[in-house]
Amino acid sequence: MKRLLTVAAIALAMVACNKQNPLLSGTETPYGVPAFDKIELSDYEPAFREAIRRYEAEIDAIVNNEEEPTFENTVVALDRSGGLLEKVEGAFFNVLEADGNDKMDAIAERVTPLVTELTDNILLNEQLFARIKAVYEQKESLQLSGEQMRLLTETYKSFVNNGANLGEEQKERLKEINQQLSLLSLQFGNNVVAETNSILRFVKDESELEGLPEGAKTAAAEAAAEAGRPGEWLFTPKRTSFTPVLQYCKNRELRRQLLTDYTIRGNRDNENDNKTVINQTMRLRIEKAKLFGYNCPADYILNDCMAKDSKTVNEFLQSVWAPSLAAAKREAAELQRMMDKDLPGEKLQPWDWWYYAEKLRAEKYALNEEDLKPYFELGNVRRGVFGLAHNLYGLNFEPLSDMPVYNKEVEVFRVTDAEDNLVGILYTDYFPRAGKRPGAWMNNICPQYVDADGNDHRPVIINVGNFNKPTKDNPSLLSMDDVETLFHEFGHALHGLLSKATYKTLSGTNVPRDFVEMPSQFMENYCYEPEIMRTYAFHYQTGEVMPDSLIDKINNARKFNQGFVETELLSASILDMDYHCLTEADTIDVNKFEAESMQKMQMIPEIIVRYRSTFYNHIFTTGYEAGYYSYTWSAVLDSDAFAAFSETGDILNQEVAKRFRHLLEQGGTRDAQELWNEFRGRPADPRYLLEKKF
Repeated sequence: MKRLLTVAAIALAMVACNKQNPLLSGTETPYGVPAFDKIELSDYEPAFREAIRRYEAEIDAIVNNEEEPTFENTVVALDRSGGLLEKVEGAFFNVLEADGNDKMDAIAERVTPLVTELTDNILLNEQLFARIKAVYEQKESLQLSGEQMRLLTETYKSFVNNGANLGEEQKERLKEINQQLSLLSLQFGNNVVAETNSILRFVKDESELEGLPEGAKTAAAEAAAEAGRPGEWLFTPKRTSFTPVLQYCKNRELRRQLLTDYTIRGNRDNENDNKTVINQTMRLRIEKAKLFGYNCPADYILNDCMAKDSKTVNEFLQSVWAPSLAAAKREAAELQRMMDKDLPGEKLQPWDWWYYAEKLRAEKYALNEEDLKPYFELGNVRRGVFGLAHNLYGLNFEPLSDMPVYNKEVEVFRVTDAEDNLVGILYTDYFPRAGKRPGAWMNNICPQYVDADGNDHRPVIINVGNFNKPTKDNPSLLSMDDVETLFHEFGHALHGLLSKATYKTLSGTNVPRDFVEMPSQFMENYCYEPEIMRTYAFHYQTGEVMPDSLIDKINNARKFNQGFVETELLSASILDMDYHCLTEADTIDVNKFEAESMQKMQMIPEIIVRYRSTFYNHIFTTGYEAGYYSYTWSAVLDSDAFAAFSETGDILNQEVAKRFRHLLEQGGTRDAQELWNEFRGRPADPRYLLEKKF
């Protein structure tokens, strides 16, 4: 009896705890967003454990259903399960990436194995798979709609691709591999953040900063003061910090030091070194691929993408690598001639490229990046991209105050259509901070789906960036590259916001990896169009719209330095494929492997691969392994898609916009190639990309 009372007391205590936990208690929030203002660190782990318990109960209910398996009681029931865990993950992992700390890292290290184990237990559940397979085998007689058939097919494939047909010993080994890979992914990302935050370079003498714009100097001085060293200037491996130095600072040694600081992260043989993590990751990925009968991880990963296999990807990359490398060589020779005027006899180095490219741009096009920034105030650029969405799709963006946010810098918007129907909620978080991982991204906080009662749950989407923070003298002023990044991530946001799927599995950005970048890169085309630039490029002091002469200079210079841009990008894609085409799990000398990869592709020494292995988050943390090529694959699609507008003579053509919006709304409810062919009437043509770049 005492034992029973103890268990009952524990159960009651858990219930009481659940009522107090805003992640579990059904706390009322506007639009169902997470109660970020009420969530405490101590809430996360209990919420994960309870959400996992409920998810397991939902799966048990499906498995133990005594009725014959049907599409509704098995496949749809599975899609609708796990809602609480989805809510907890949407809150926790978005904050972890954008505003994390050591305590959150520790929670992630504890809960990630639990979530991975749960996922494996579901995907390797023999009884559950037997029910799904029973429905799948009678699919032709079920009279399913196109979306229903897609859900059934994708669900079945997901189970097969994640081990449902493996033997028992193989399944157990797969679980072990997935557990280890999930922890290695966390470790890799944490090491990169720790390295980025720990590498600090102070400058004591202002004369060492000759040529650096005043805005960049002010930001560096404020950073030094915050670090307890007033009167000095602080530079870090964050791009917003060191890029202006590479572009403008005459001090060649400082440029070398800062670029080295950036490229050496995770490769310093210290506690944050990622070389061992890479070795362990690749051994496990190779072993996992072979469990499924594939020779290498790339072929296993790509079987569900548009490209289908590594041979197709490698041939595609080589087809665009050759013209890109040729352009880069021409650019290097031109920069060397310019450098010879300053430093006769010196060889152009990677830390010289940006500096002389900026000088050459100013010489050839009378265009200086610092002349542009006053016209690219962050708020104006965001209003411009909102206006573009209004003109293309009739969307409206209303700022919301008093919304729960995880950081005071976060802003929230209600997105509606022309009839004032709710489209979704958009969070924006644009400034760097110690706990934020580098780069820019879009993510779901809550997905779009239609519930069993027919209610359309609209999505909650977040755009995150690392743009220049306002200083005491200036607002946040962006570079043209920053503007392009903001448009890019907003394209992802639209893909999520406009979703009109019934099922969560197929909604929003749940599309093949080599298709998911198309909507985002499509939006980049607009940020250079004079018609659009005039809606966001206003001088932050005078309010004057950017003069046509400056807009013309920007567009005249669009092909400038594109050999560098594409070579830097494609070399990272090829390096990714080199890793994931490995068939043996021997020890990898990471630095040697990377050097041999660059040598094999005949990379010129004046350019460094965009992501060195030891901080290559895309392929070791964020799920782009054997997938970084997708940015270029999607670039072929986005260039062709934009041509569908420009060829009409109206980049806001409403008939084309309606068809493109329909493509975005479909999410993963239809085959990506089928969607594309329906929109364009034919396969994508690479000539549009090559014409745009070269």
